[in-house]
Amino acid sequence: MKKLLSILAVLFLLSGCLSGNYENGELYIFLPGEYLSDEVVEQFEYEYGVKVSVTTFDSNEMMYTKLMGGTTYDILIPSDYMIERLINEKLILKLDKSKLTCMDALYDGVLNMEFDPNNDYSIPYFWGNAGICYDTTLVDAEDVESQGWEVMRNPKYKGMIYMYDSIRDSFMMAEKALGYSMNTDSEEELNAAYEWLVEIAKTMDPAYVTDEIIDGLTYGEKAMGFVYSGDAALILSENEDMGFWAPEEGTNYFVDAMCIHKDAKNVENAYKFINYITGDYDAAFENATFVGYTSVNAEVLNDITMEDGDFEGNDAYIPREMSENDEVFHSNEDVLKIISELWVKIKNTK
Repeated sequence: MKKLLSILAVLFLLSGCLSGNYENGELYIFLPGEYLSDEVVEQFEYEYGVKVSVTTFDSNEMMYTKLMGGTTYDILIPSDYMIERLINEKLILKLDKSKLTCMDALYDGVLNMEFDPNNDYSIPYFWGNAGICYDTTLVDAEDVESQGWEVMRNPKYKGMIYMYDSIRDSFMMAEKALGYSMNTDSEEELNAAYEWLVEIAKTMDPAYVTDEIIDGLTYGEKAMGFVYSGDAALILSENEDMGFWAPEEGTNYFVDAMCIHKDAKNVENAYKFINYITGDYDAAFENATFVGYTSVNAEVLNDITMEDGDFEGNDAYIPREMSENDEVFHSNEDVLKIISELWVKIKNTK
């Protein structure tokens, strides 16, 4: 009898959701594109009776501009350096830890990061690093591993490279190649990084792209490029000839995390979703396999990379633990203004 009642209750809830009668309200999420499984969203709506509306942004800076324009969301999913800025400007709520049931499920390596030392404002969503993804049939692995970021300037590969059209990431690559911190505010070092990138523009005939790099490398349009580890994991899973290398001179170790907007109208539903997407094994597993970035759920991370797992043997899926040369971006608007102006000059270089 109890089982029958349970089935009837589920059917009633499903019927309500399908007809648009979401008895427990709404939830508005603002996150990067292609970063959340539709199936997981539908399952959450079904289980919790909450209507979810998802809006995407192209960059953390676009997200910030939208917030400054007065647009309100419940959950934001920005990157580490932007979370640091949102905390400093009091644009996100301090979390009520008593409402978070997901914490014990999370992988230790993504907790207590320097941008939010006690996870008072953010809960990890996905994490990774950045490196060089390359076609092993066209690019010598020894070149990549011995030259690191400098391989992007190796004339042997002229016309064969993608540059990621991201100001921060491109300057990070140059700064690390030159032995600097990627958070440098030294005018001399920023100018040296600028010259490093200008040299690529002048000599390597690069293609400046964003998400097109995934299909471009997968299907052999170019042979090498700067790629985030999660995108590289998808490329490697589709093309067995592809390799991935995080240069030893250092790279960006990043954590994208969920925050609750200061003007959120559906705070309780935000907590429900945060707990669900990270703490519920099935939801975390489905979301991780769909997105391709590294799961923050420790059990999912283990299972997805073990023998017969979806990402077994995938060199890009589990980023290395932060090395002494790896860093997390910090928010510095003065530096961003400088390098934004320099980036325009780089892309206009003939």
